Amino acid sequence: MINNEVKQKFIQLVGVENYFDSNAERLVYSYDATPNFQSMPDAVIAPRNTNEVAKIVNLCNENNIPLVPRGSGTNLCAGTCPTEGGIVLLFTHMNKILEIDEENLTITVQPGVITLDLISAVEKKGLFYPPDPSSMKISTIGGNINENSGGLRGLKYGVTRDYVLALEAVLPNGDIVRTGGKLAKDVAGYDLTRLFVGSEGTLCVITEATLKLIPMPETKQTMLALYEDLEAAAESVSSIISSKIIPTTLEFLDQPTLEVVEDFAQVGLPTDVKAVLLIEQDGSPEIVKRDMAKMNEICLQQGAIKVQVAKTEEEADSLRTARRAALSALARLKPTTILEDATVPRSEIAKMVRAINEIAEKYNVKICTFGHAGDGNLHPTVPTDARNKEEMERVEKAFEEIFERAIDLGGTITGEHGVGVMKAPYLEWKLGSTGINAMKAIKEAFDPNNIMNPGKVFAKSSRKRVVVSK
Repeated sequence: MINNEVKQKFIQLVGVENYFDSNAERLVYSYDATPNFQSMPDAVIAPRNTNEVAKIVNLCNENNIPLVPRGSGTNLCAGTCPTEGGIVLLFTHMNKILEIDEENLTITVQPGVITLDLISAVEKKGLFYPPDPSSMKISTIGGNINENSGGLRGLKYGVTRDYVLALEAVLPNGDIVRTGGKLAKDVAGYDLTRLFVGSEGTLCVITEATLKLIPMPETKQTMLALYEDLEAAAESVSSIISSKIIPTTLEFLDQPTLEVVEDFAQVGLPTDVKAVLLIEQDGSPEIVKRDMAKMNEICLQQGAIKVQVAKTEEEADSLRTARRAALSALARLKPTTILEDATVPRSEIAKMVRAINEIAEKYNVKICTFGHAGDGNLHPTVPTDARNKEEMERVEKAFEEIFERAIDLGGTITGEHGVGVMKAPYLEWKLGSTGINAMKAIKEAFDPNNIMNPGKVFAKSSRKRVVVSK
């Protein structure tokens, strides 16, 4: 609880209009996009600048008040759910693009900038910011950085961390630190920039970011490859990569996902096939033409029954939009939608797809699978109902086994959604106790009072791993 004296200090800092603690206001920020997690904060504060953030953090530290930085709440691991109460920090005022530097190919922004707004602003200048999470229409750059968000273009261009050059951040004691710069090279000391990216709000509050831009690709083409066999689609992914072609986008959707997405988006997706690959390449016209022809050939060799190339950019954009809408479409099926992101090496995609289908049958649950197959990141998704306790137990067991299979194939429990609360009990499966202890030492060094997004990443107890028979 926040006593009245501390409350008045917060109000003096930000103004009464930026301090919210009514039941209705707190309820809005008691959950994120993760099902089955909800907890009321004590208050919600919207600072107007970095100095106000620093003073808020310092006051929280002095009074042992938990602090949760929050973007748009699209988080899928309960990473922004205030599970231990305290303050939720909003960045609705800190939402400005501060500079587009065309000489150094950078953009400097505040954390509340919407991802798509940033992308649109730089494209008007013929520049390109590749990270494109499916939630980019509403997600914020601050949230992307905290979660190290990926996206459809991650295979060729990488993820958020690959474009963060510099940060301004407030440490848990209220100190303001700047890391990195508009530099192609910088090895002066520890790489704090990389440490903060993906730290899920547990080490600092990011208040400004300088991001790398690249020139806009000259052209791009998009195609769909249709399959009657799930594993043939997965094998095509491995064959494309082993042929030394790195497409911009290489997405996988199985039939249950196709049916739901087409019903939702109405863009003409085929629903009478077992799977499709959505493939895109960009670059110079000559390279795009060559790579698309080669990938077309590979898909047919691997068993695709048809390969169709988008005839217009409008058609291509409708396909990309439909893929981004997969989660929204699946969420219409049942009251609860649980989406995960088990990731394996690209060469193991076919085995992972097979394992997911076997697990779905074993536990009698419906699993719709889609995802960034080109970088090994699959999103097995279960439409269910949290009120059905018996089914939820089967769903949980199914996902546990999916995580185990992913790790056994050299993969990980999360490729882009973060650890948060939901994945915390499984983190030791990936890192081991030594890895967990090393991370805890970093956390304690930065945040000895554990005010920064407490309860995230580090579980109170790890889930015991039972190796399943293959």
